[in-house]
Amino acid sequence: TTTVLIAKMIAKDMLPINFVEGERFQELVEYIEPEYTVLARKTIMARLEKLYTDDRLAIAEKVAITTDSWTTLNTESYVTIACHFIRQWKMESIILQTHAMPERHTTENLADMLNTAAETWNLKGKITTCVHDNASNIVLANTALLEWESNSCFAYTLQLAINDGFKVSSINRVVGAASRLVSHFHHSTVATQALKLKLQQQNLLQHRPLQYCKTRWNSINDMFERLQEQRWAIAAVLSDRSFTKLAGARTLELTDDSWQIIEELLPVLRSLKCATTALCDESEVSLSMVYPVTATLLSKHLKPVPEEFKTAVSESLRRRLEPAALCRAGKAALISSLLDPRHKHLKFIDAPVRMAVREKLDELNDDNIVGVGPHTSMLELEAANSTVKKLRTECDKHIAMATLFGDDYYTEKASVQTELENYILELCIPPDQDPLEWWKVNENCYRKLACLAKAYLCILTTSVPAERVFSAAGLIVNRLRSRLSLEHVDMLIFLNKNL
Repeated sequence: TTTVLIAKMIAKDMLPINFVEGERFQELVEYIEPEYTVLARKTIMARLEKLYTDDRLAIAEKVAITTDSWTTLNTESYVTIACHFIRQWKMESIILQTHAMPERHTTENLADMLNTAAETWNLKGKITTCVHDNASNIVLANTALLEWESNSCFAYTLQLAINDGFKVSSINRVVGAASRLVSHFHHSTVATQALKLKLQQQNLLQHRPLQYCKTRWNSINDMFERLQEQRWAIAAVLSDRSFTKLAGARTLELTDDSWQIIEELLPVLRSLKCATTALCDESEVSLSMVYPVTATLLSKHLKPVPEEFKTAVSESLRRRLEPAALCRAGKAALISSLLDPRHKHLKFIDAPVRMAVREKLDELNDDNIVGVGPHTSMLELEAANSTVKKLRTECDKHIAMATLFGDDYYTEKASVQTELENYILELCIPPDQDPLEWWKVNENCYRKLACLAKAYLCILTTSVPAERVFSAAGLIVNRLRSRLSLEHVDMLIFLNKNL
């Protein structure tokens, strides 16, 4: 109906509720549909409240959540929780709630808030992992007081490692000098206009110099790239005394050594940016990529050389992620890598950890899948690859017979005993293919593993989905809408993100 469409428009376009009382809006509706009378603001709000429901979670067997907090311009604190799951082998996400949290963000209070949300949405026993930032209070809440596994945001972890690299004194000086140079063009209208003129004369795009922000991922890379792109135009402005005084030019100009450091850092920073970008898409399987991406960064882009930045970043990554630690074998990141047909070989970790991950996957299955144990050598596995085609044929026969005679004919026990072994013997799919599409095709061949795949491949790498709510929430919670109740703030954000 028209009323429902108006309510959805208000929620989706973040319009104030009193929008329906506007004279011109009512004039427009009267012109389009003369017989319709625009309902009052309270009635529209009632219709919005009826839309405030989502039944997609009812069919989700296992889910993962992400959470983050933010503060409005009115200094009100909110915590957002997003939920992620796989349905029909497609990733789906729902913003569950954005609740005000005026009390202190202590470990106990955060744990109570997350636990209450799980109960409210009937998710008790369904949550496998919570992804959050690296703040000690939320980390401790998830590791010590809650029933699910804690996973720190990989983007934050990578940013912390990069920051450790920028603590190197020579590089820190370059970052500071570059930041001062960018600030000069941001605060001086004369310098800004001069730069535009020089860029035009040199047939360069008239981009504005970018400033870095400590809390914004990859911003130093973006700042350096923009400076390198505009290097000669900037130099021309600084050398022109009609725009820049001599004393100012001396304090702002980057030395040749600084430019050389920027040129050396950029390839490394670009690879780190690619790692962050590749893992921030909430519609793609990402947690299984954490250790493969980390291993690639350590072995190729941060390869030990006499460069302090690379050494500092690689040491920080190893310390924070511990890729060689046996205690990591039971964690969701490595379990999801084993369940991802792109990375199931686990070549990016040592053999003892690899075998421990497989054993942990056996334990996770209620029916105790007999997997490939430590006694199975890699040579035997490689030799067994020649039987993959035969295994596929046998699996297809089982499916055909089960379809013909019913589910009782298909003996789960026989399937369970060989599932993990047959799965590992399958050839890995290329890294650019969608693992969920592979599982969609092969679900009937590996029924037990498919259930675990749905539980673990839905876990995201970053807390980005919760953070993306902040921009929309900032438009809903503002000084012009100060009369909104906390419940209606939560409802409007929910509808905006889930309709």
